[in-house]
Amino acid sequence: MSEPAPPHREPEEQSRHGRLTARPAPPVGPATAGLVPMTGPDGEPFALLYAPAPAGDQPYRVVVLLHGAGGSARQGLDLLLPLADAHHLLLVAPQAAASSWDMIVEGFGTDVRRIDSLLTSVYAGYPVRDVVLGGFSDGASYALSLGLTNGDLVTGVVAFSPGFAAPLVTHGQPRVFVSHGVDDRVLPVDVCSRRLVPRLHELGYDVAYQEFTGGHEVPTEIREAAVAWLDTLP
Repeated sequence: MSEPAPPHREPEEQSRHGRLTARPAPPVGPATAGLVPMTGPDGEPFALLYAPAPAGDQPYRVVVLLHGAGGSARQGLDLLLPLADAHHLLLVAPQAAASSWDMIVEGFGTDVRRIDSLLTSVYAGYPVRDVVLGGFSDGASYALSLGLTNGDLVTGVVAFSPGFAAPLVTHGQPRVFVSHGVDDRVLPVDVCSRRLVPRLHELGYDVAYQEFTGGHEVPTEIREAAVAWLDTLP
């Protein structure tokens, strides 16, 4: 009787590990500008996309925006919608399959595959410069976790009032922007960003951090600061 085969030296990484497989490809169709509802295979609401009008051959910076717990794709989109045209940002706002994102509910899987599918569609329809993940509250925690997992695809992460980051594996070194209100009663800054940001620095990540006077929210000046930071990405 033969010996069992040796274990894989590098275990497979897939959606259960938070890995995204979508990669840049030449677009195959004309870009559709404006607000575009996106539906899943069964016609269910899947995401909202907003694309500014094309600017010659200039590719888009894609920002995937993740809503907070119990929120909606529209709430995710609205995080940066007022600034999208001026900065040529193509915004994609998925709807979580459950009340919050899969990692927080039961572990990576369903929403990873959903975001992967959305990015594949975006690559097929638009010229893309790079991809950034962003979000608010639970969406910020998920954006950080997914972004650190997929730093070989994701250029940066924008985390508005995150609670934590919990990648199962990490790749690359995406740059990170974090903001948090000093009076946040939902995710208190002392036990969230004031612990998280130093830890990210220790791990070698380039992190821009801004606290503001306020609670669990994203003030206009913080949105503007985040987009100004996006403009510094290579």
